[in-house]
Amino acid sequence: MKKTVPVIGMACSACSANVQRKLDELEGINKANVNLVGRSAFIDFDENVITLENIKKEINDIGYDMVIEEDRSAEEIEKREYTLLKRKTILSWIFSIVVMCVSMRWIDLGSKSMANQVAMLIAIANMLYCGRQFYVTAFKQLKHGAANMDTLVALSTGISFIFSVFNTFWGEAVWGARGIDWHTYFDASVMIITFVLTGRLLEEKAKDGTASSIRQLMGMAPKTAHIVDGGEIREVPISTIEKGDVLEVRPGEKVPVDGEVISAESFMTADAAYVDESMITGEPTPTEKKKGSTVLAGTIPSQGKFRMRARQIGEDTALAHIIRMVQEAQGSKAPVQRIVDKAALIFVPVVACISLITFLAWLLIGGTAYLPQAIISAVAVLVIACPCAMGLATPTALMVGIGKAAEKQVLIKDATALESMRKVNALVTDKTGTLTIPNLNVDFTKASDLALEEREVLKPNAKEAVKMLQESGIEVYMMSGDKEEAAKYWADKAGIKHYQSKVLPQDKENLVKKLKAEGKTVAMMGDGINDTQALALADVSIAIGKGTDVAMDVAQVTLMGNDLMAIPEAIKLSKRTVRMIWQNLFWAFIYNIICIPLAAGVLYLFGIDFQITPMWASALMALSSVSVVLNSLRLKLLKFPTCHFTGFRE
Repeated sequence: MKKTVPVIGMACSACSANVQRKLDELEGINKANVNLVGRSAFIDFDENVITLENIKKEINDIGYDMVIEEDRSAEEIEKREYTLLKRKTILSWIFSIVVMCVSMRWIDLGSKSMANQVAMLIAIANMLYCGRQFYVTAFKQLKHGAANMDTLVALSTGISFIFSVFNTFWGEAVWGARGIDWHTYFDASVMIITFVLTGRLLEEKAKDGTASSIRQLMGMAPKTAHIVDGGEIREVPISTIEKGDVLEVRPGEKVPVDGEVISAESFMTADAAYVDESMITGEPTPTEKKKGSTVLAGTIPSQGKFRMRARQIGEDTALAHIIRMVQEAQGSKAPVQRIVDKAALIFVPVVACISLITFLAWLLIGGTAYLPQAIISAVAVLVIACPCAMGLATPTALMVGIGKAAEKQVLIKDATALESMRKVNALVTDKTGTLTIPNLNVDFTKASDLALEEREVLKPNAKEAVKMLQESGIEVYMMSGDKEEAAKYWADKAGIKHYQSKVLPQDKENLVKKLKAEGKTVAMMGDGINDTQALALADVSIAIGKGTDVAMDVAQVTLMGNDLMAIPEAIKLSKRTVRMIWQNLFWAFIYNIICIPLAAGVLYLFGIDFQITPMWASALMALSSVSVVLNSLRLKLLKFPTCHFTGFRE
């Protein structure tokens, strides 16, 4: 059984790494990929060994939740969580402003003791309501010997709060009697929670943008359908449709499931309707549908109406298949992400050790007189360390990149394929069905009497795509089982210099082997069974599909439409995405490398009176996470060309 299951409560890379580790430990799970940005986990498991209910219980034990029940909607839960997060953030800001006014004596409460006690009560309210989840999750993590970002927040706010409580009641007796200036830091404990909540709120909003592509695909599926029951037509929920049901689809409505047309009519013809399939195939021209034609869920009749018999329903439809592929691809991990996940597991314990070393170092330098400075420095280190930015660097870029490709009818199967595409410097392509398609405007009963160019046509933008590939340093090789005359004609027409005619499947495989032996990274593009040997051997396999093609299960990349300009554009997207991943990782690591020492007060060693305080540390930590997500969203600005092609029958 393979399932993509929503996971609620993950906030940083340490969270996703902990969920990943737990899933990997469970017997019966063959493979699992946890997607932090997509807030989901793809699980391949043996139902005879472990059930989803068992998996959910194990995940609940470490502080997270899985949505496996049909009566629970992950989207609704996330909406409620977001609304609650927003409410807590607003309230925490109110607490912060009040406690700041009290601590700074902008509100005069008489004595310093009274001001400290009021600030303490506000801090308690803030911790119990606004920051409660940090402490609950940190405790659950601690029980299982794990830690995440919540652990750092709980430690930092807890330490600063306890120290401030001590100073409130015994500060004067302990420190004042020794001539040591003392303060409380309730404002710091409140502001840390406020800034972390604010960062998460902004982060959740930004992450929604990275998941917009999958929501757009899901939005193609209608909620209801018109079922024909005898002489009556009733509107029913799509979940009640069964195979064999007869449905009526009217102009402008979405086709509810995959099926076969049993009757059709429009103002143009009495036996056909025209369906817009652009959301699935990318083709701009509506497709004619007659009795016996296949229609796909999510497509829309633009002219006429028809009745259909349901053949594939629920998760078996082509649209559901595409959604599942994109979800799995977005949840897959690039090789670099596996390194980051391992780093995330030790990141929090390492930061806790650095914080302890910072505390001890300040005590060694100045003794008990430096105790307040030692505590504040240790707290600042805990707060400013950010595993979130590091963990979001790869998945956010992958989600946007793979989602962007899916919007343009390019289905990329996994992160490895996306990463490999940028290295391609040789493309082997089949001819018939891949570079060329039959000219539907001719009478095929007379095809043998027609010239090659009349029988033609090249696929949309084929020549332009070949030229763009060659200009970017990619050699293009055409392999065709057709005769020499036809192969040469179409190679010249497409601008391809290297071609071979009368080839067998083994010849295509041999060419891929030869090019790989020369040190090239090879992509193979084909559409038939005779291409499968070469597709399997290539570094990147590209299939031409129409939504129901079995090649979607085999190839790493599937072109749903006929516009070959998608190939160079997908390669460009691959390069941009990988570049974005490394940019994100660079800034995430640089941020931690620079900010942790500054928070520890290392500049004092060089006579520079500067240190990042806990309050500013929390603001910077929140900003670092949001900046990584926003940087990844720049991929959405990458433009794909629009195809204008008239080689299809109108």
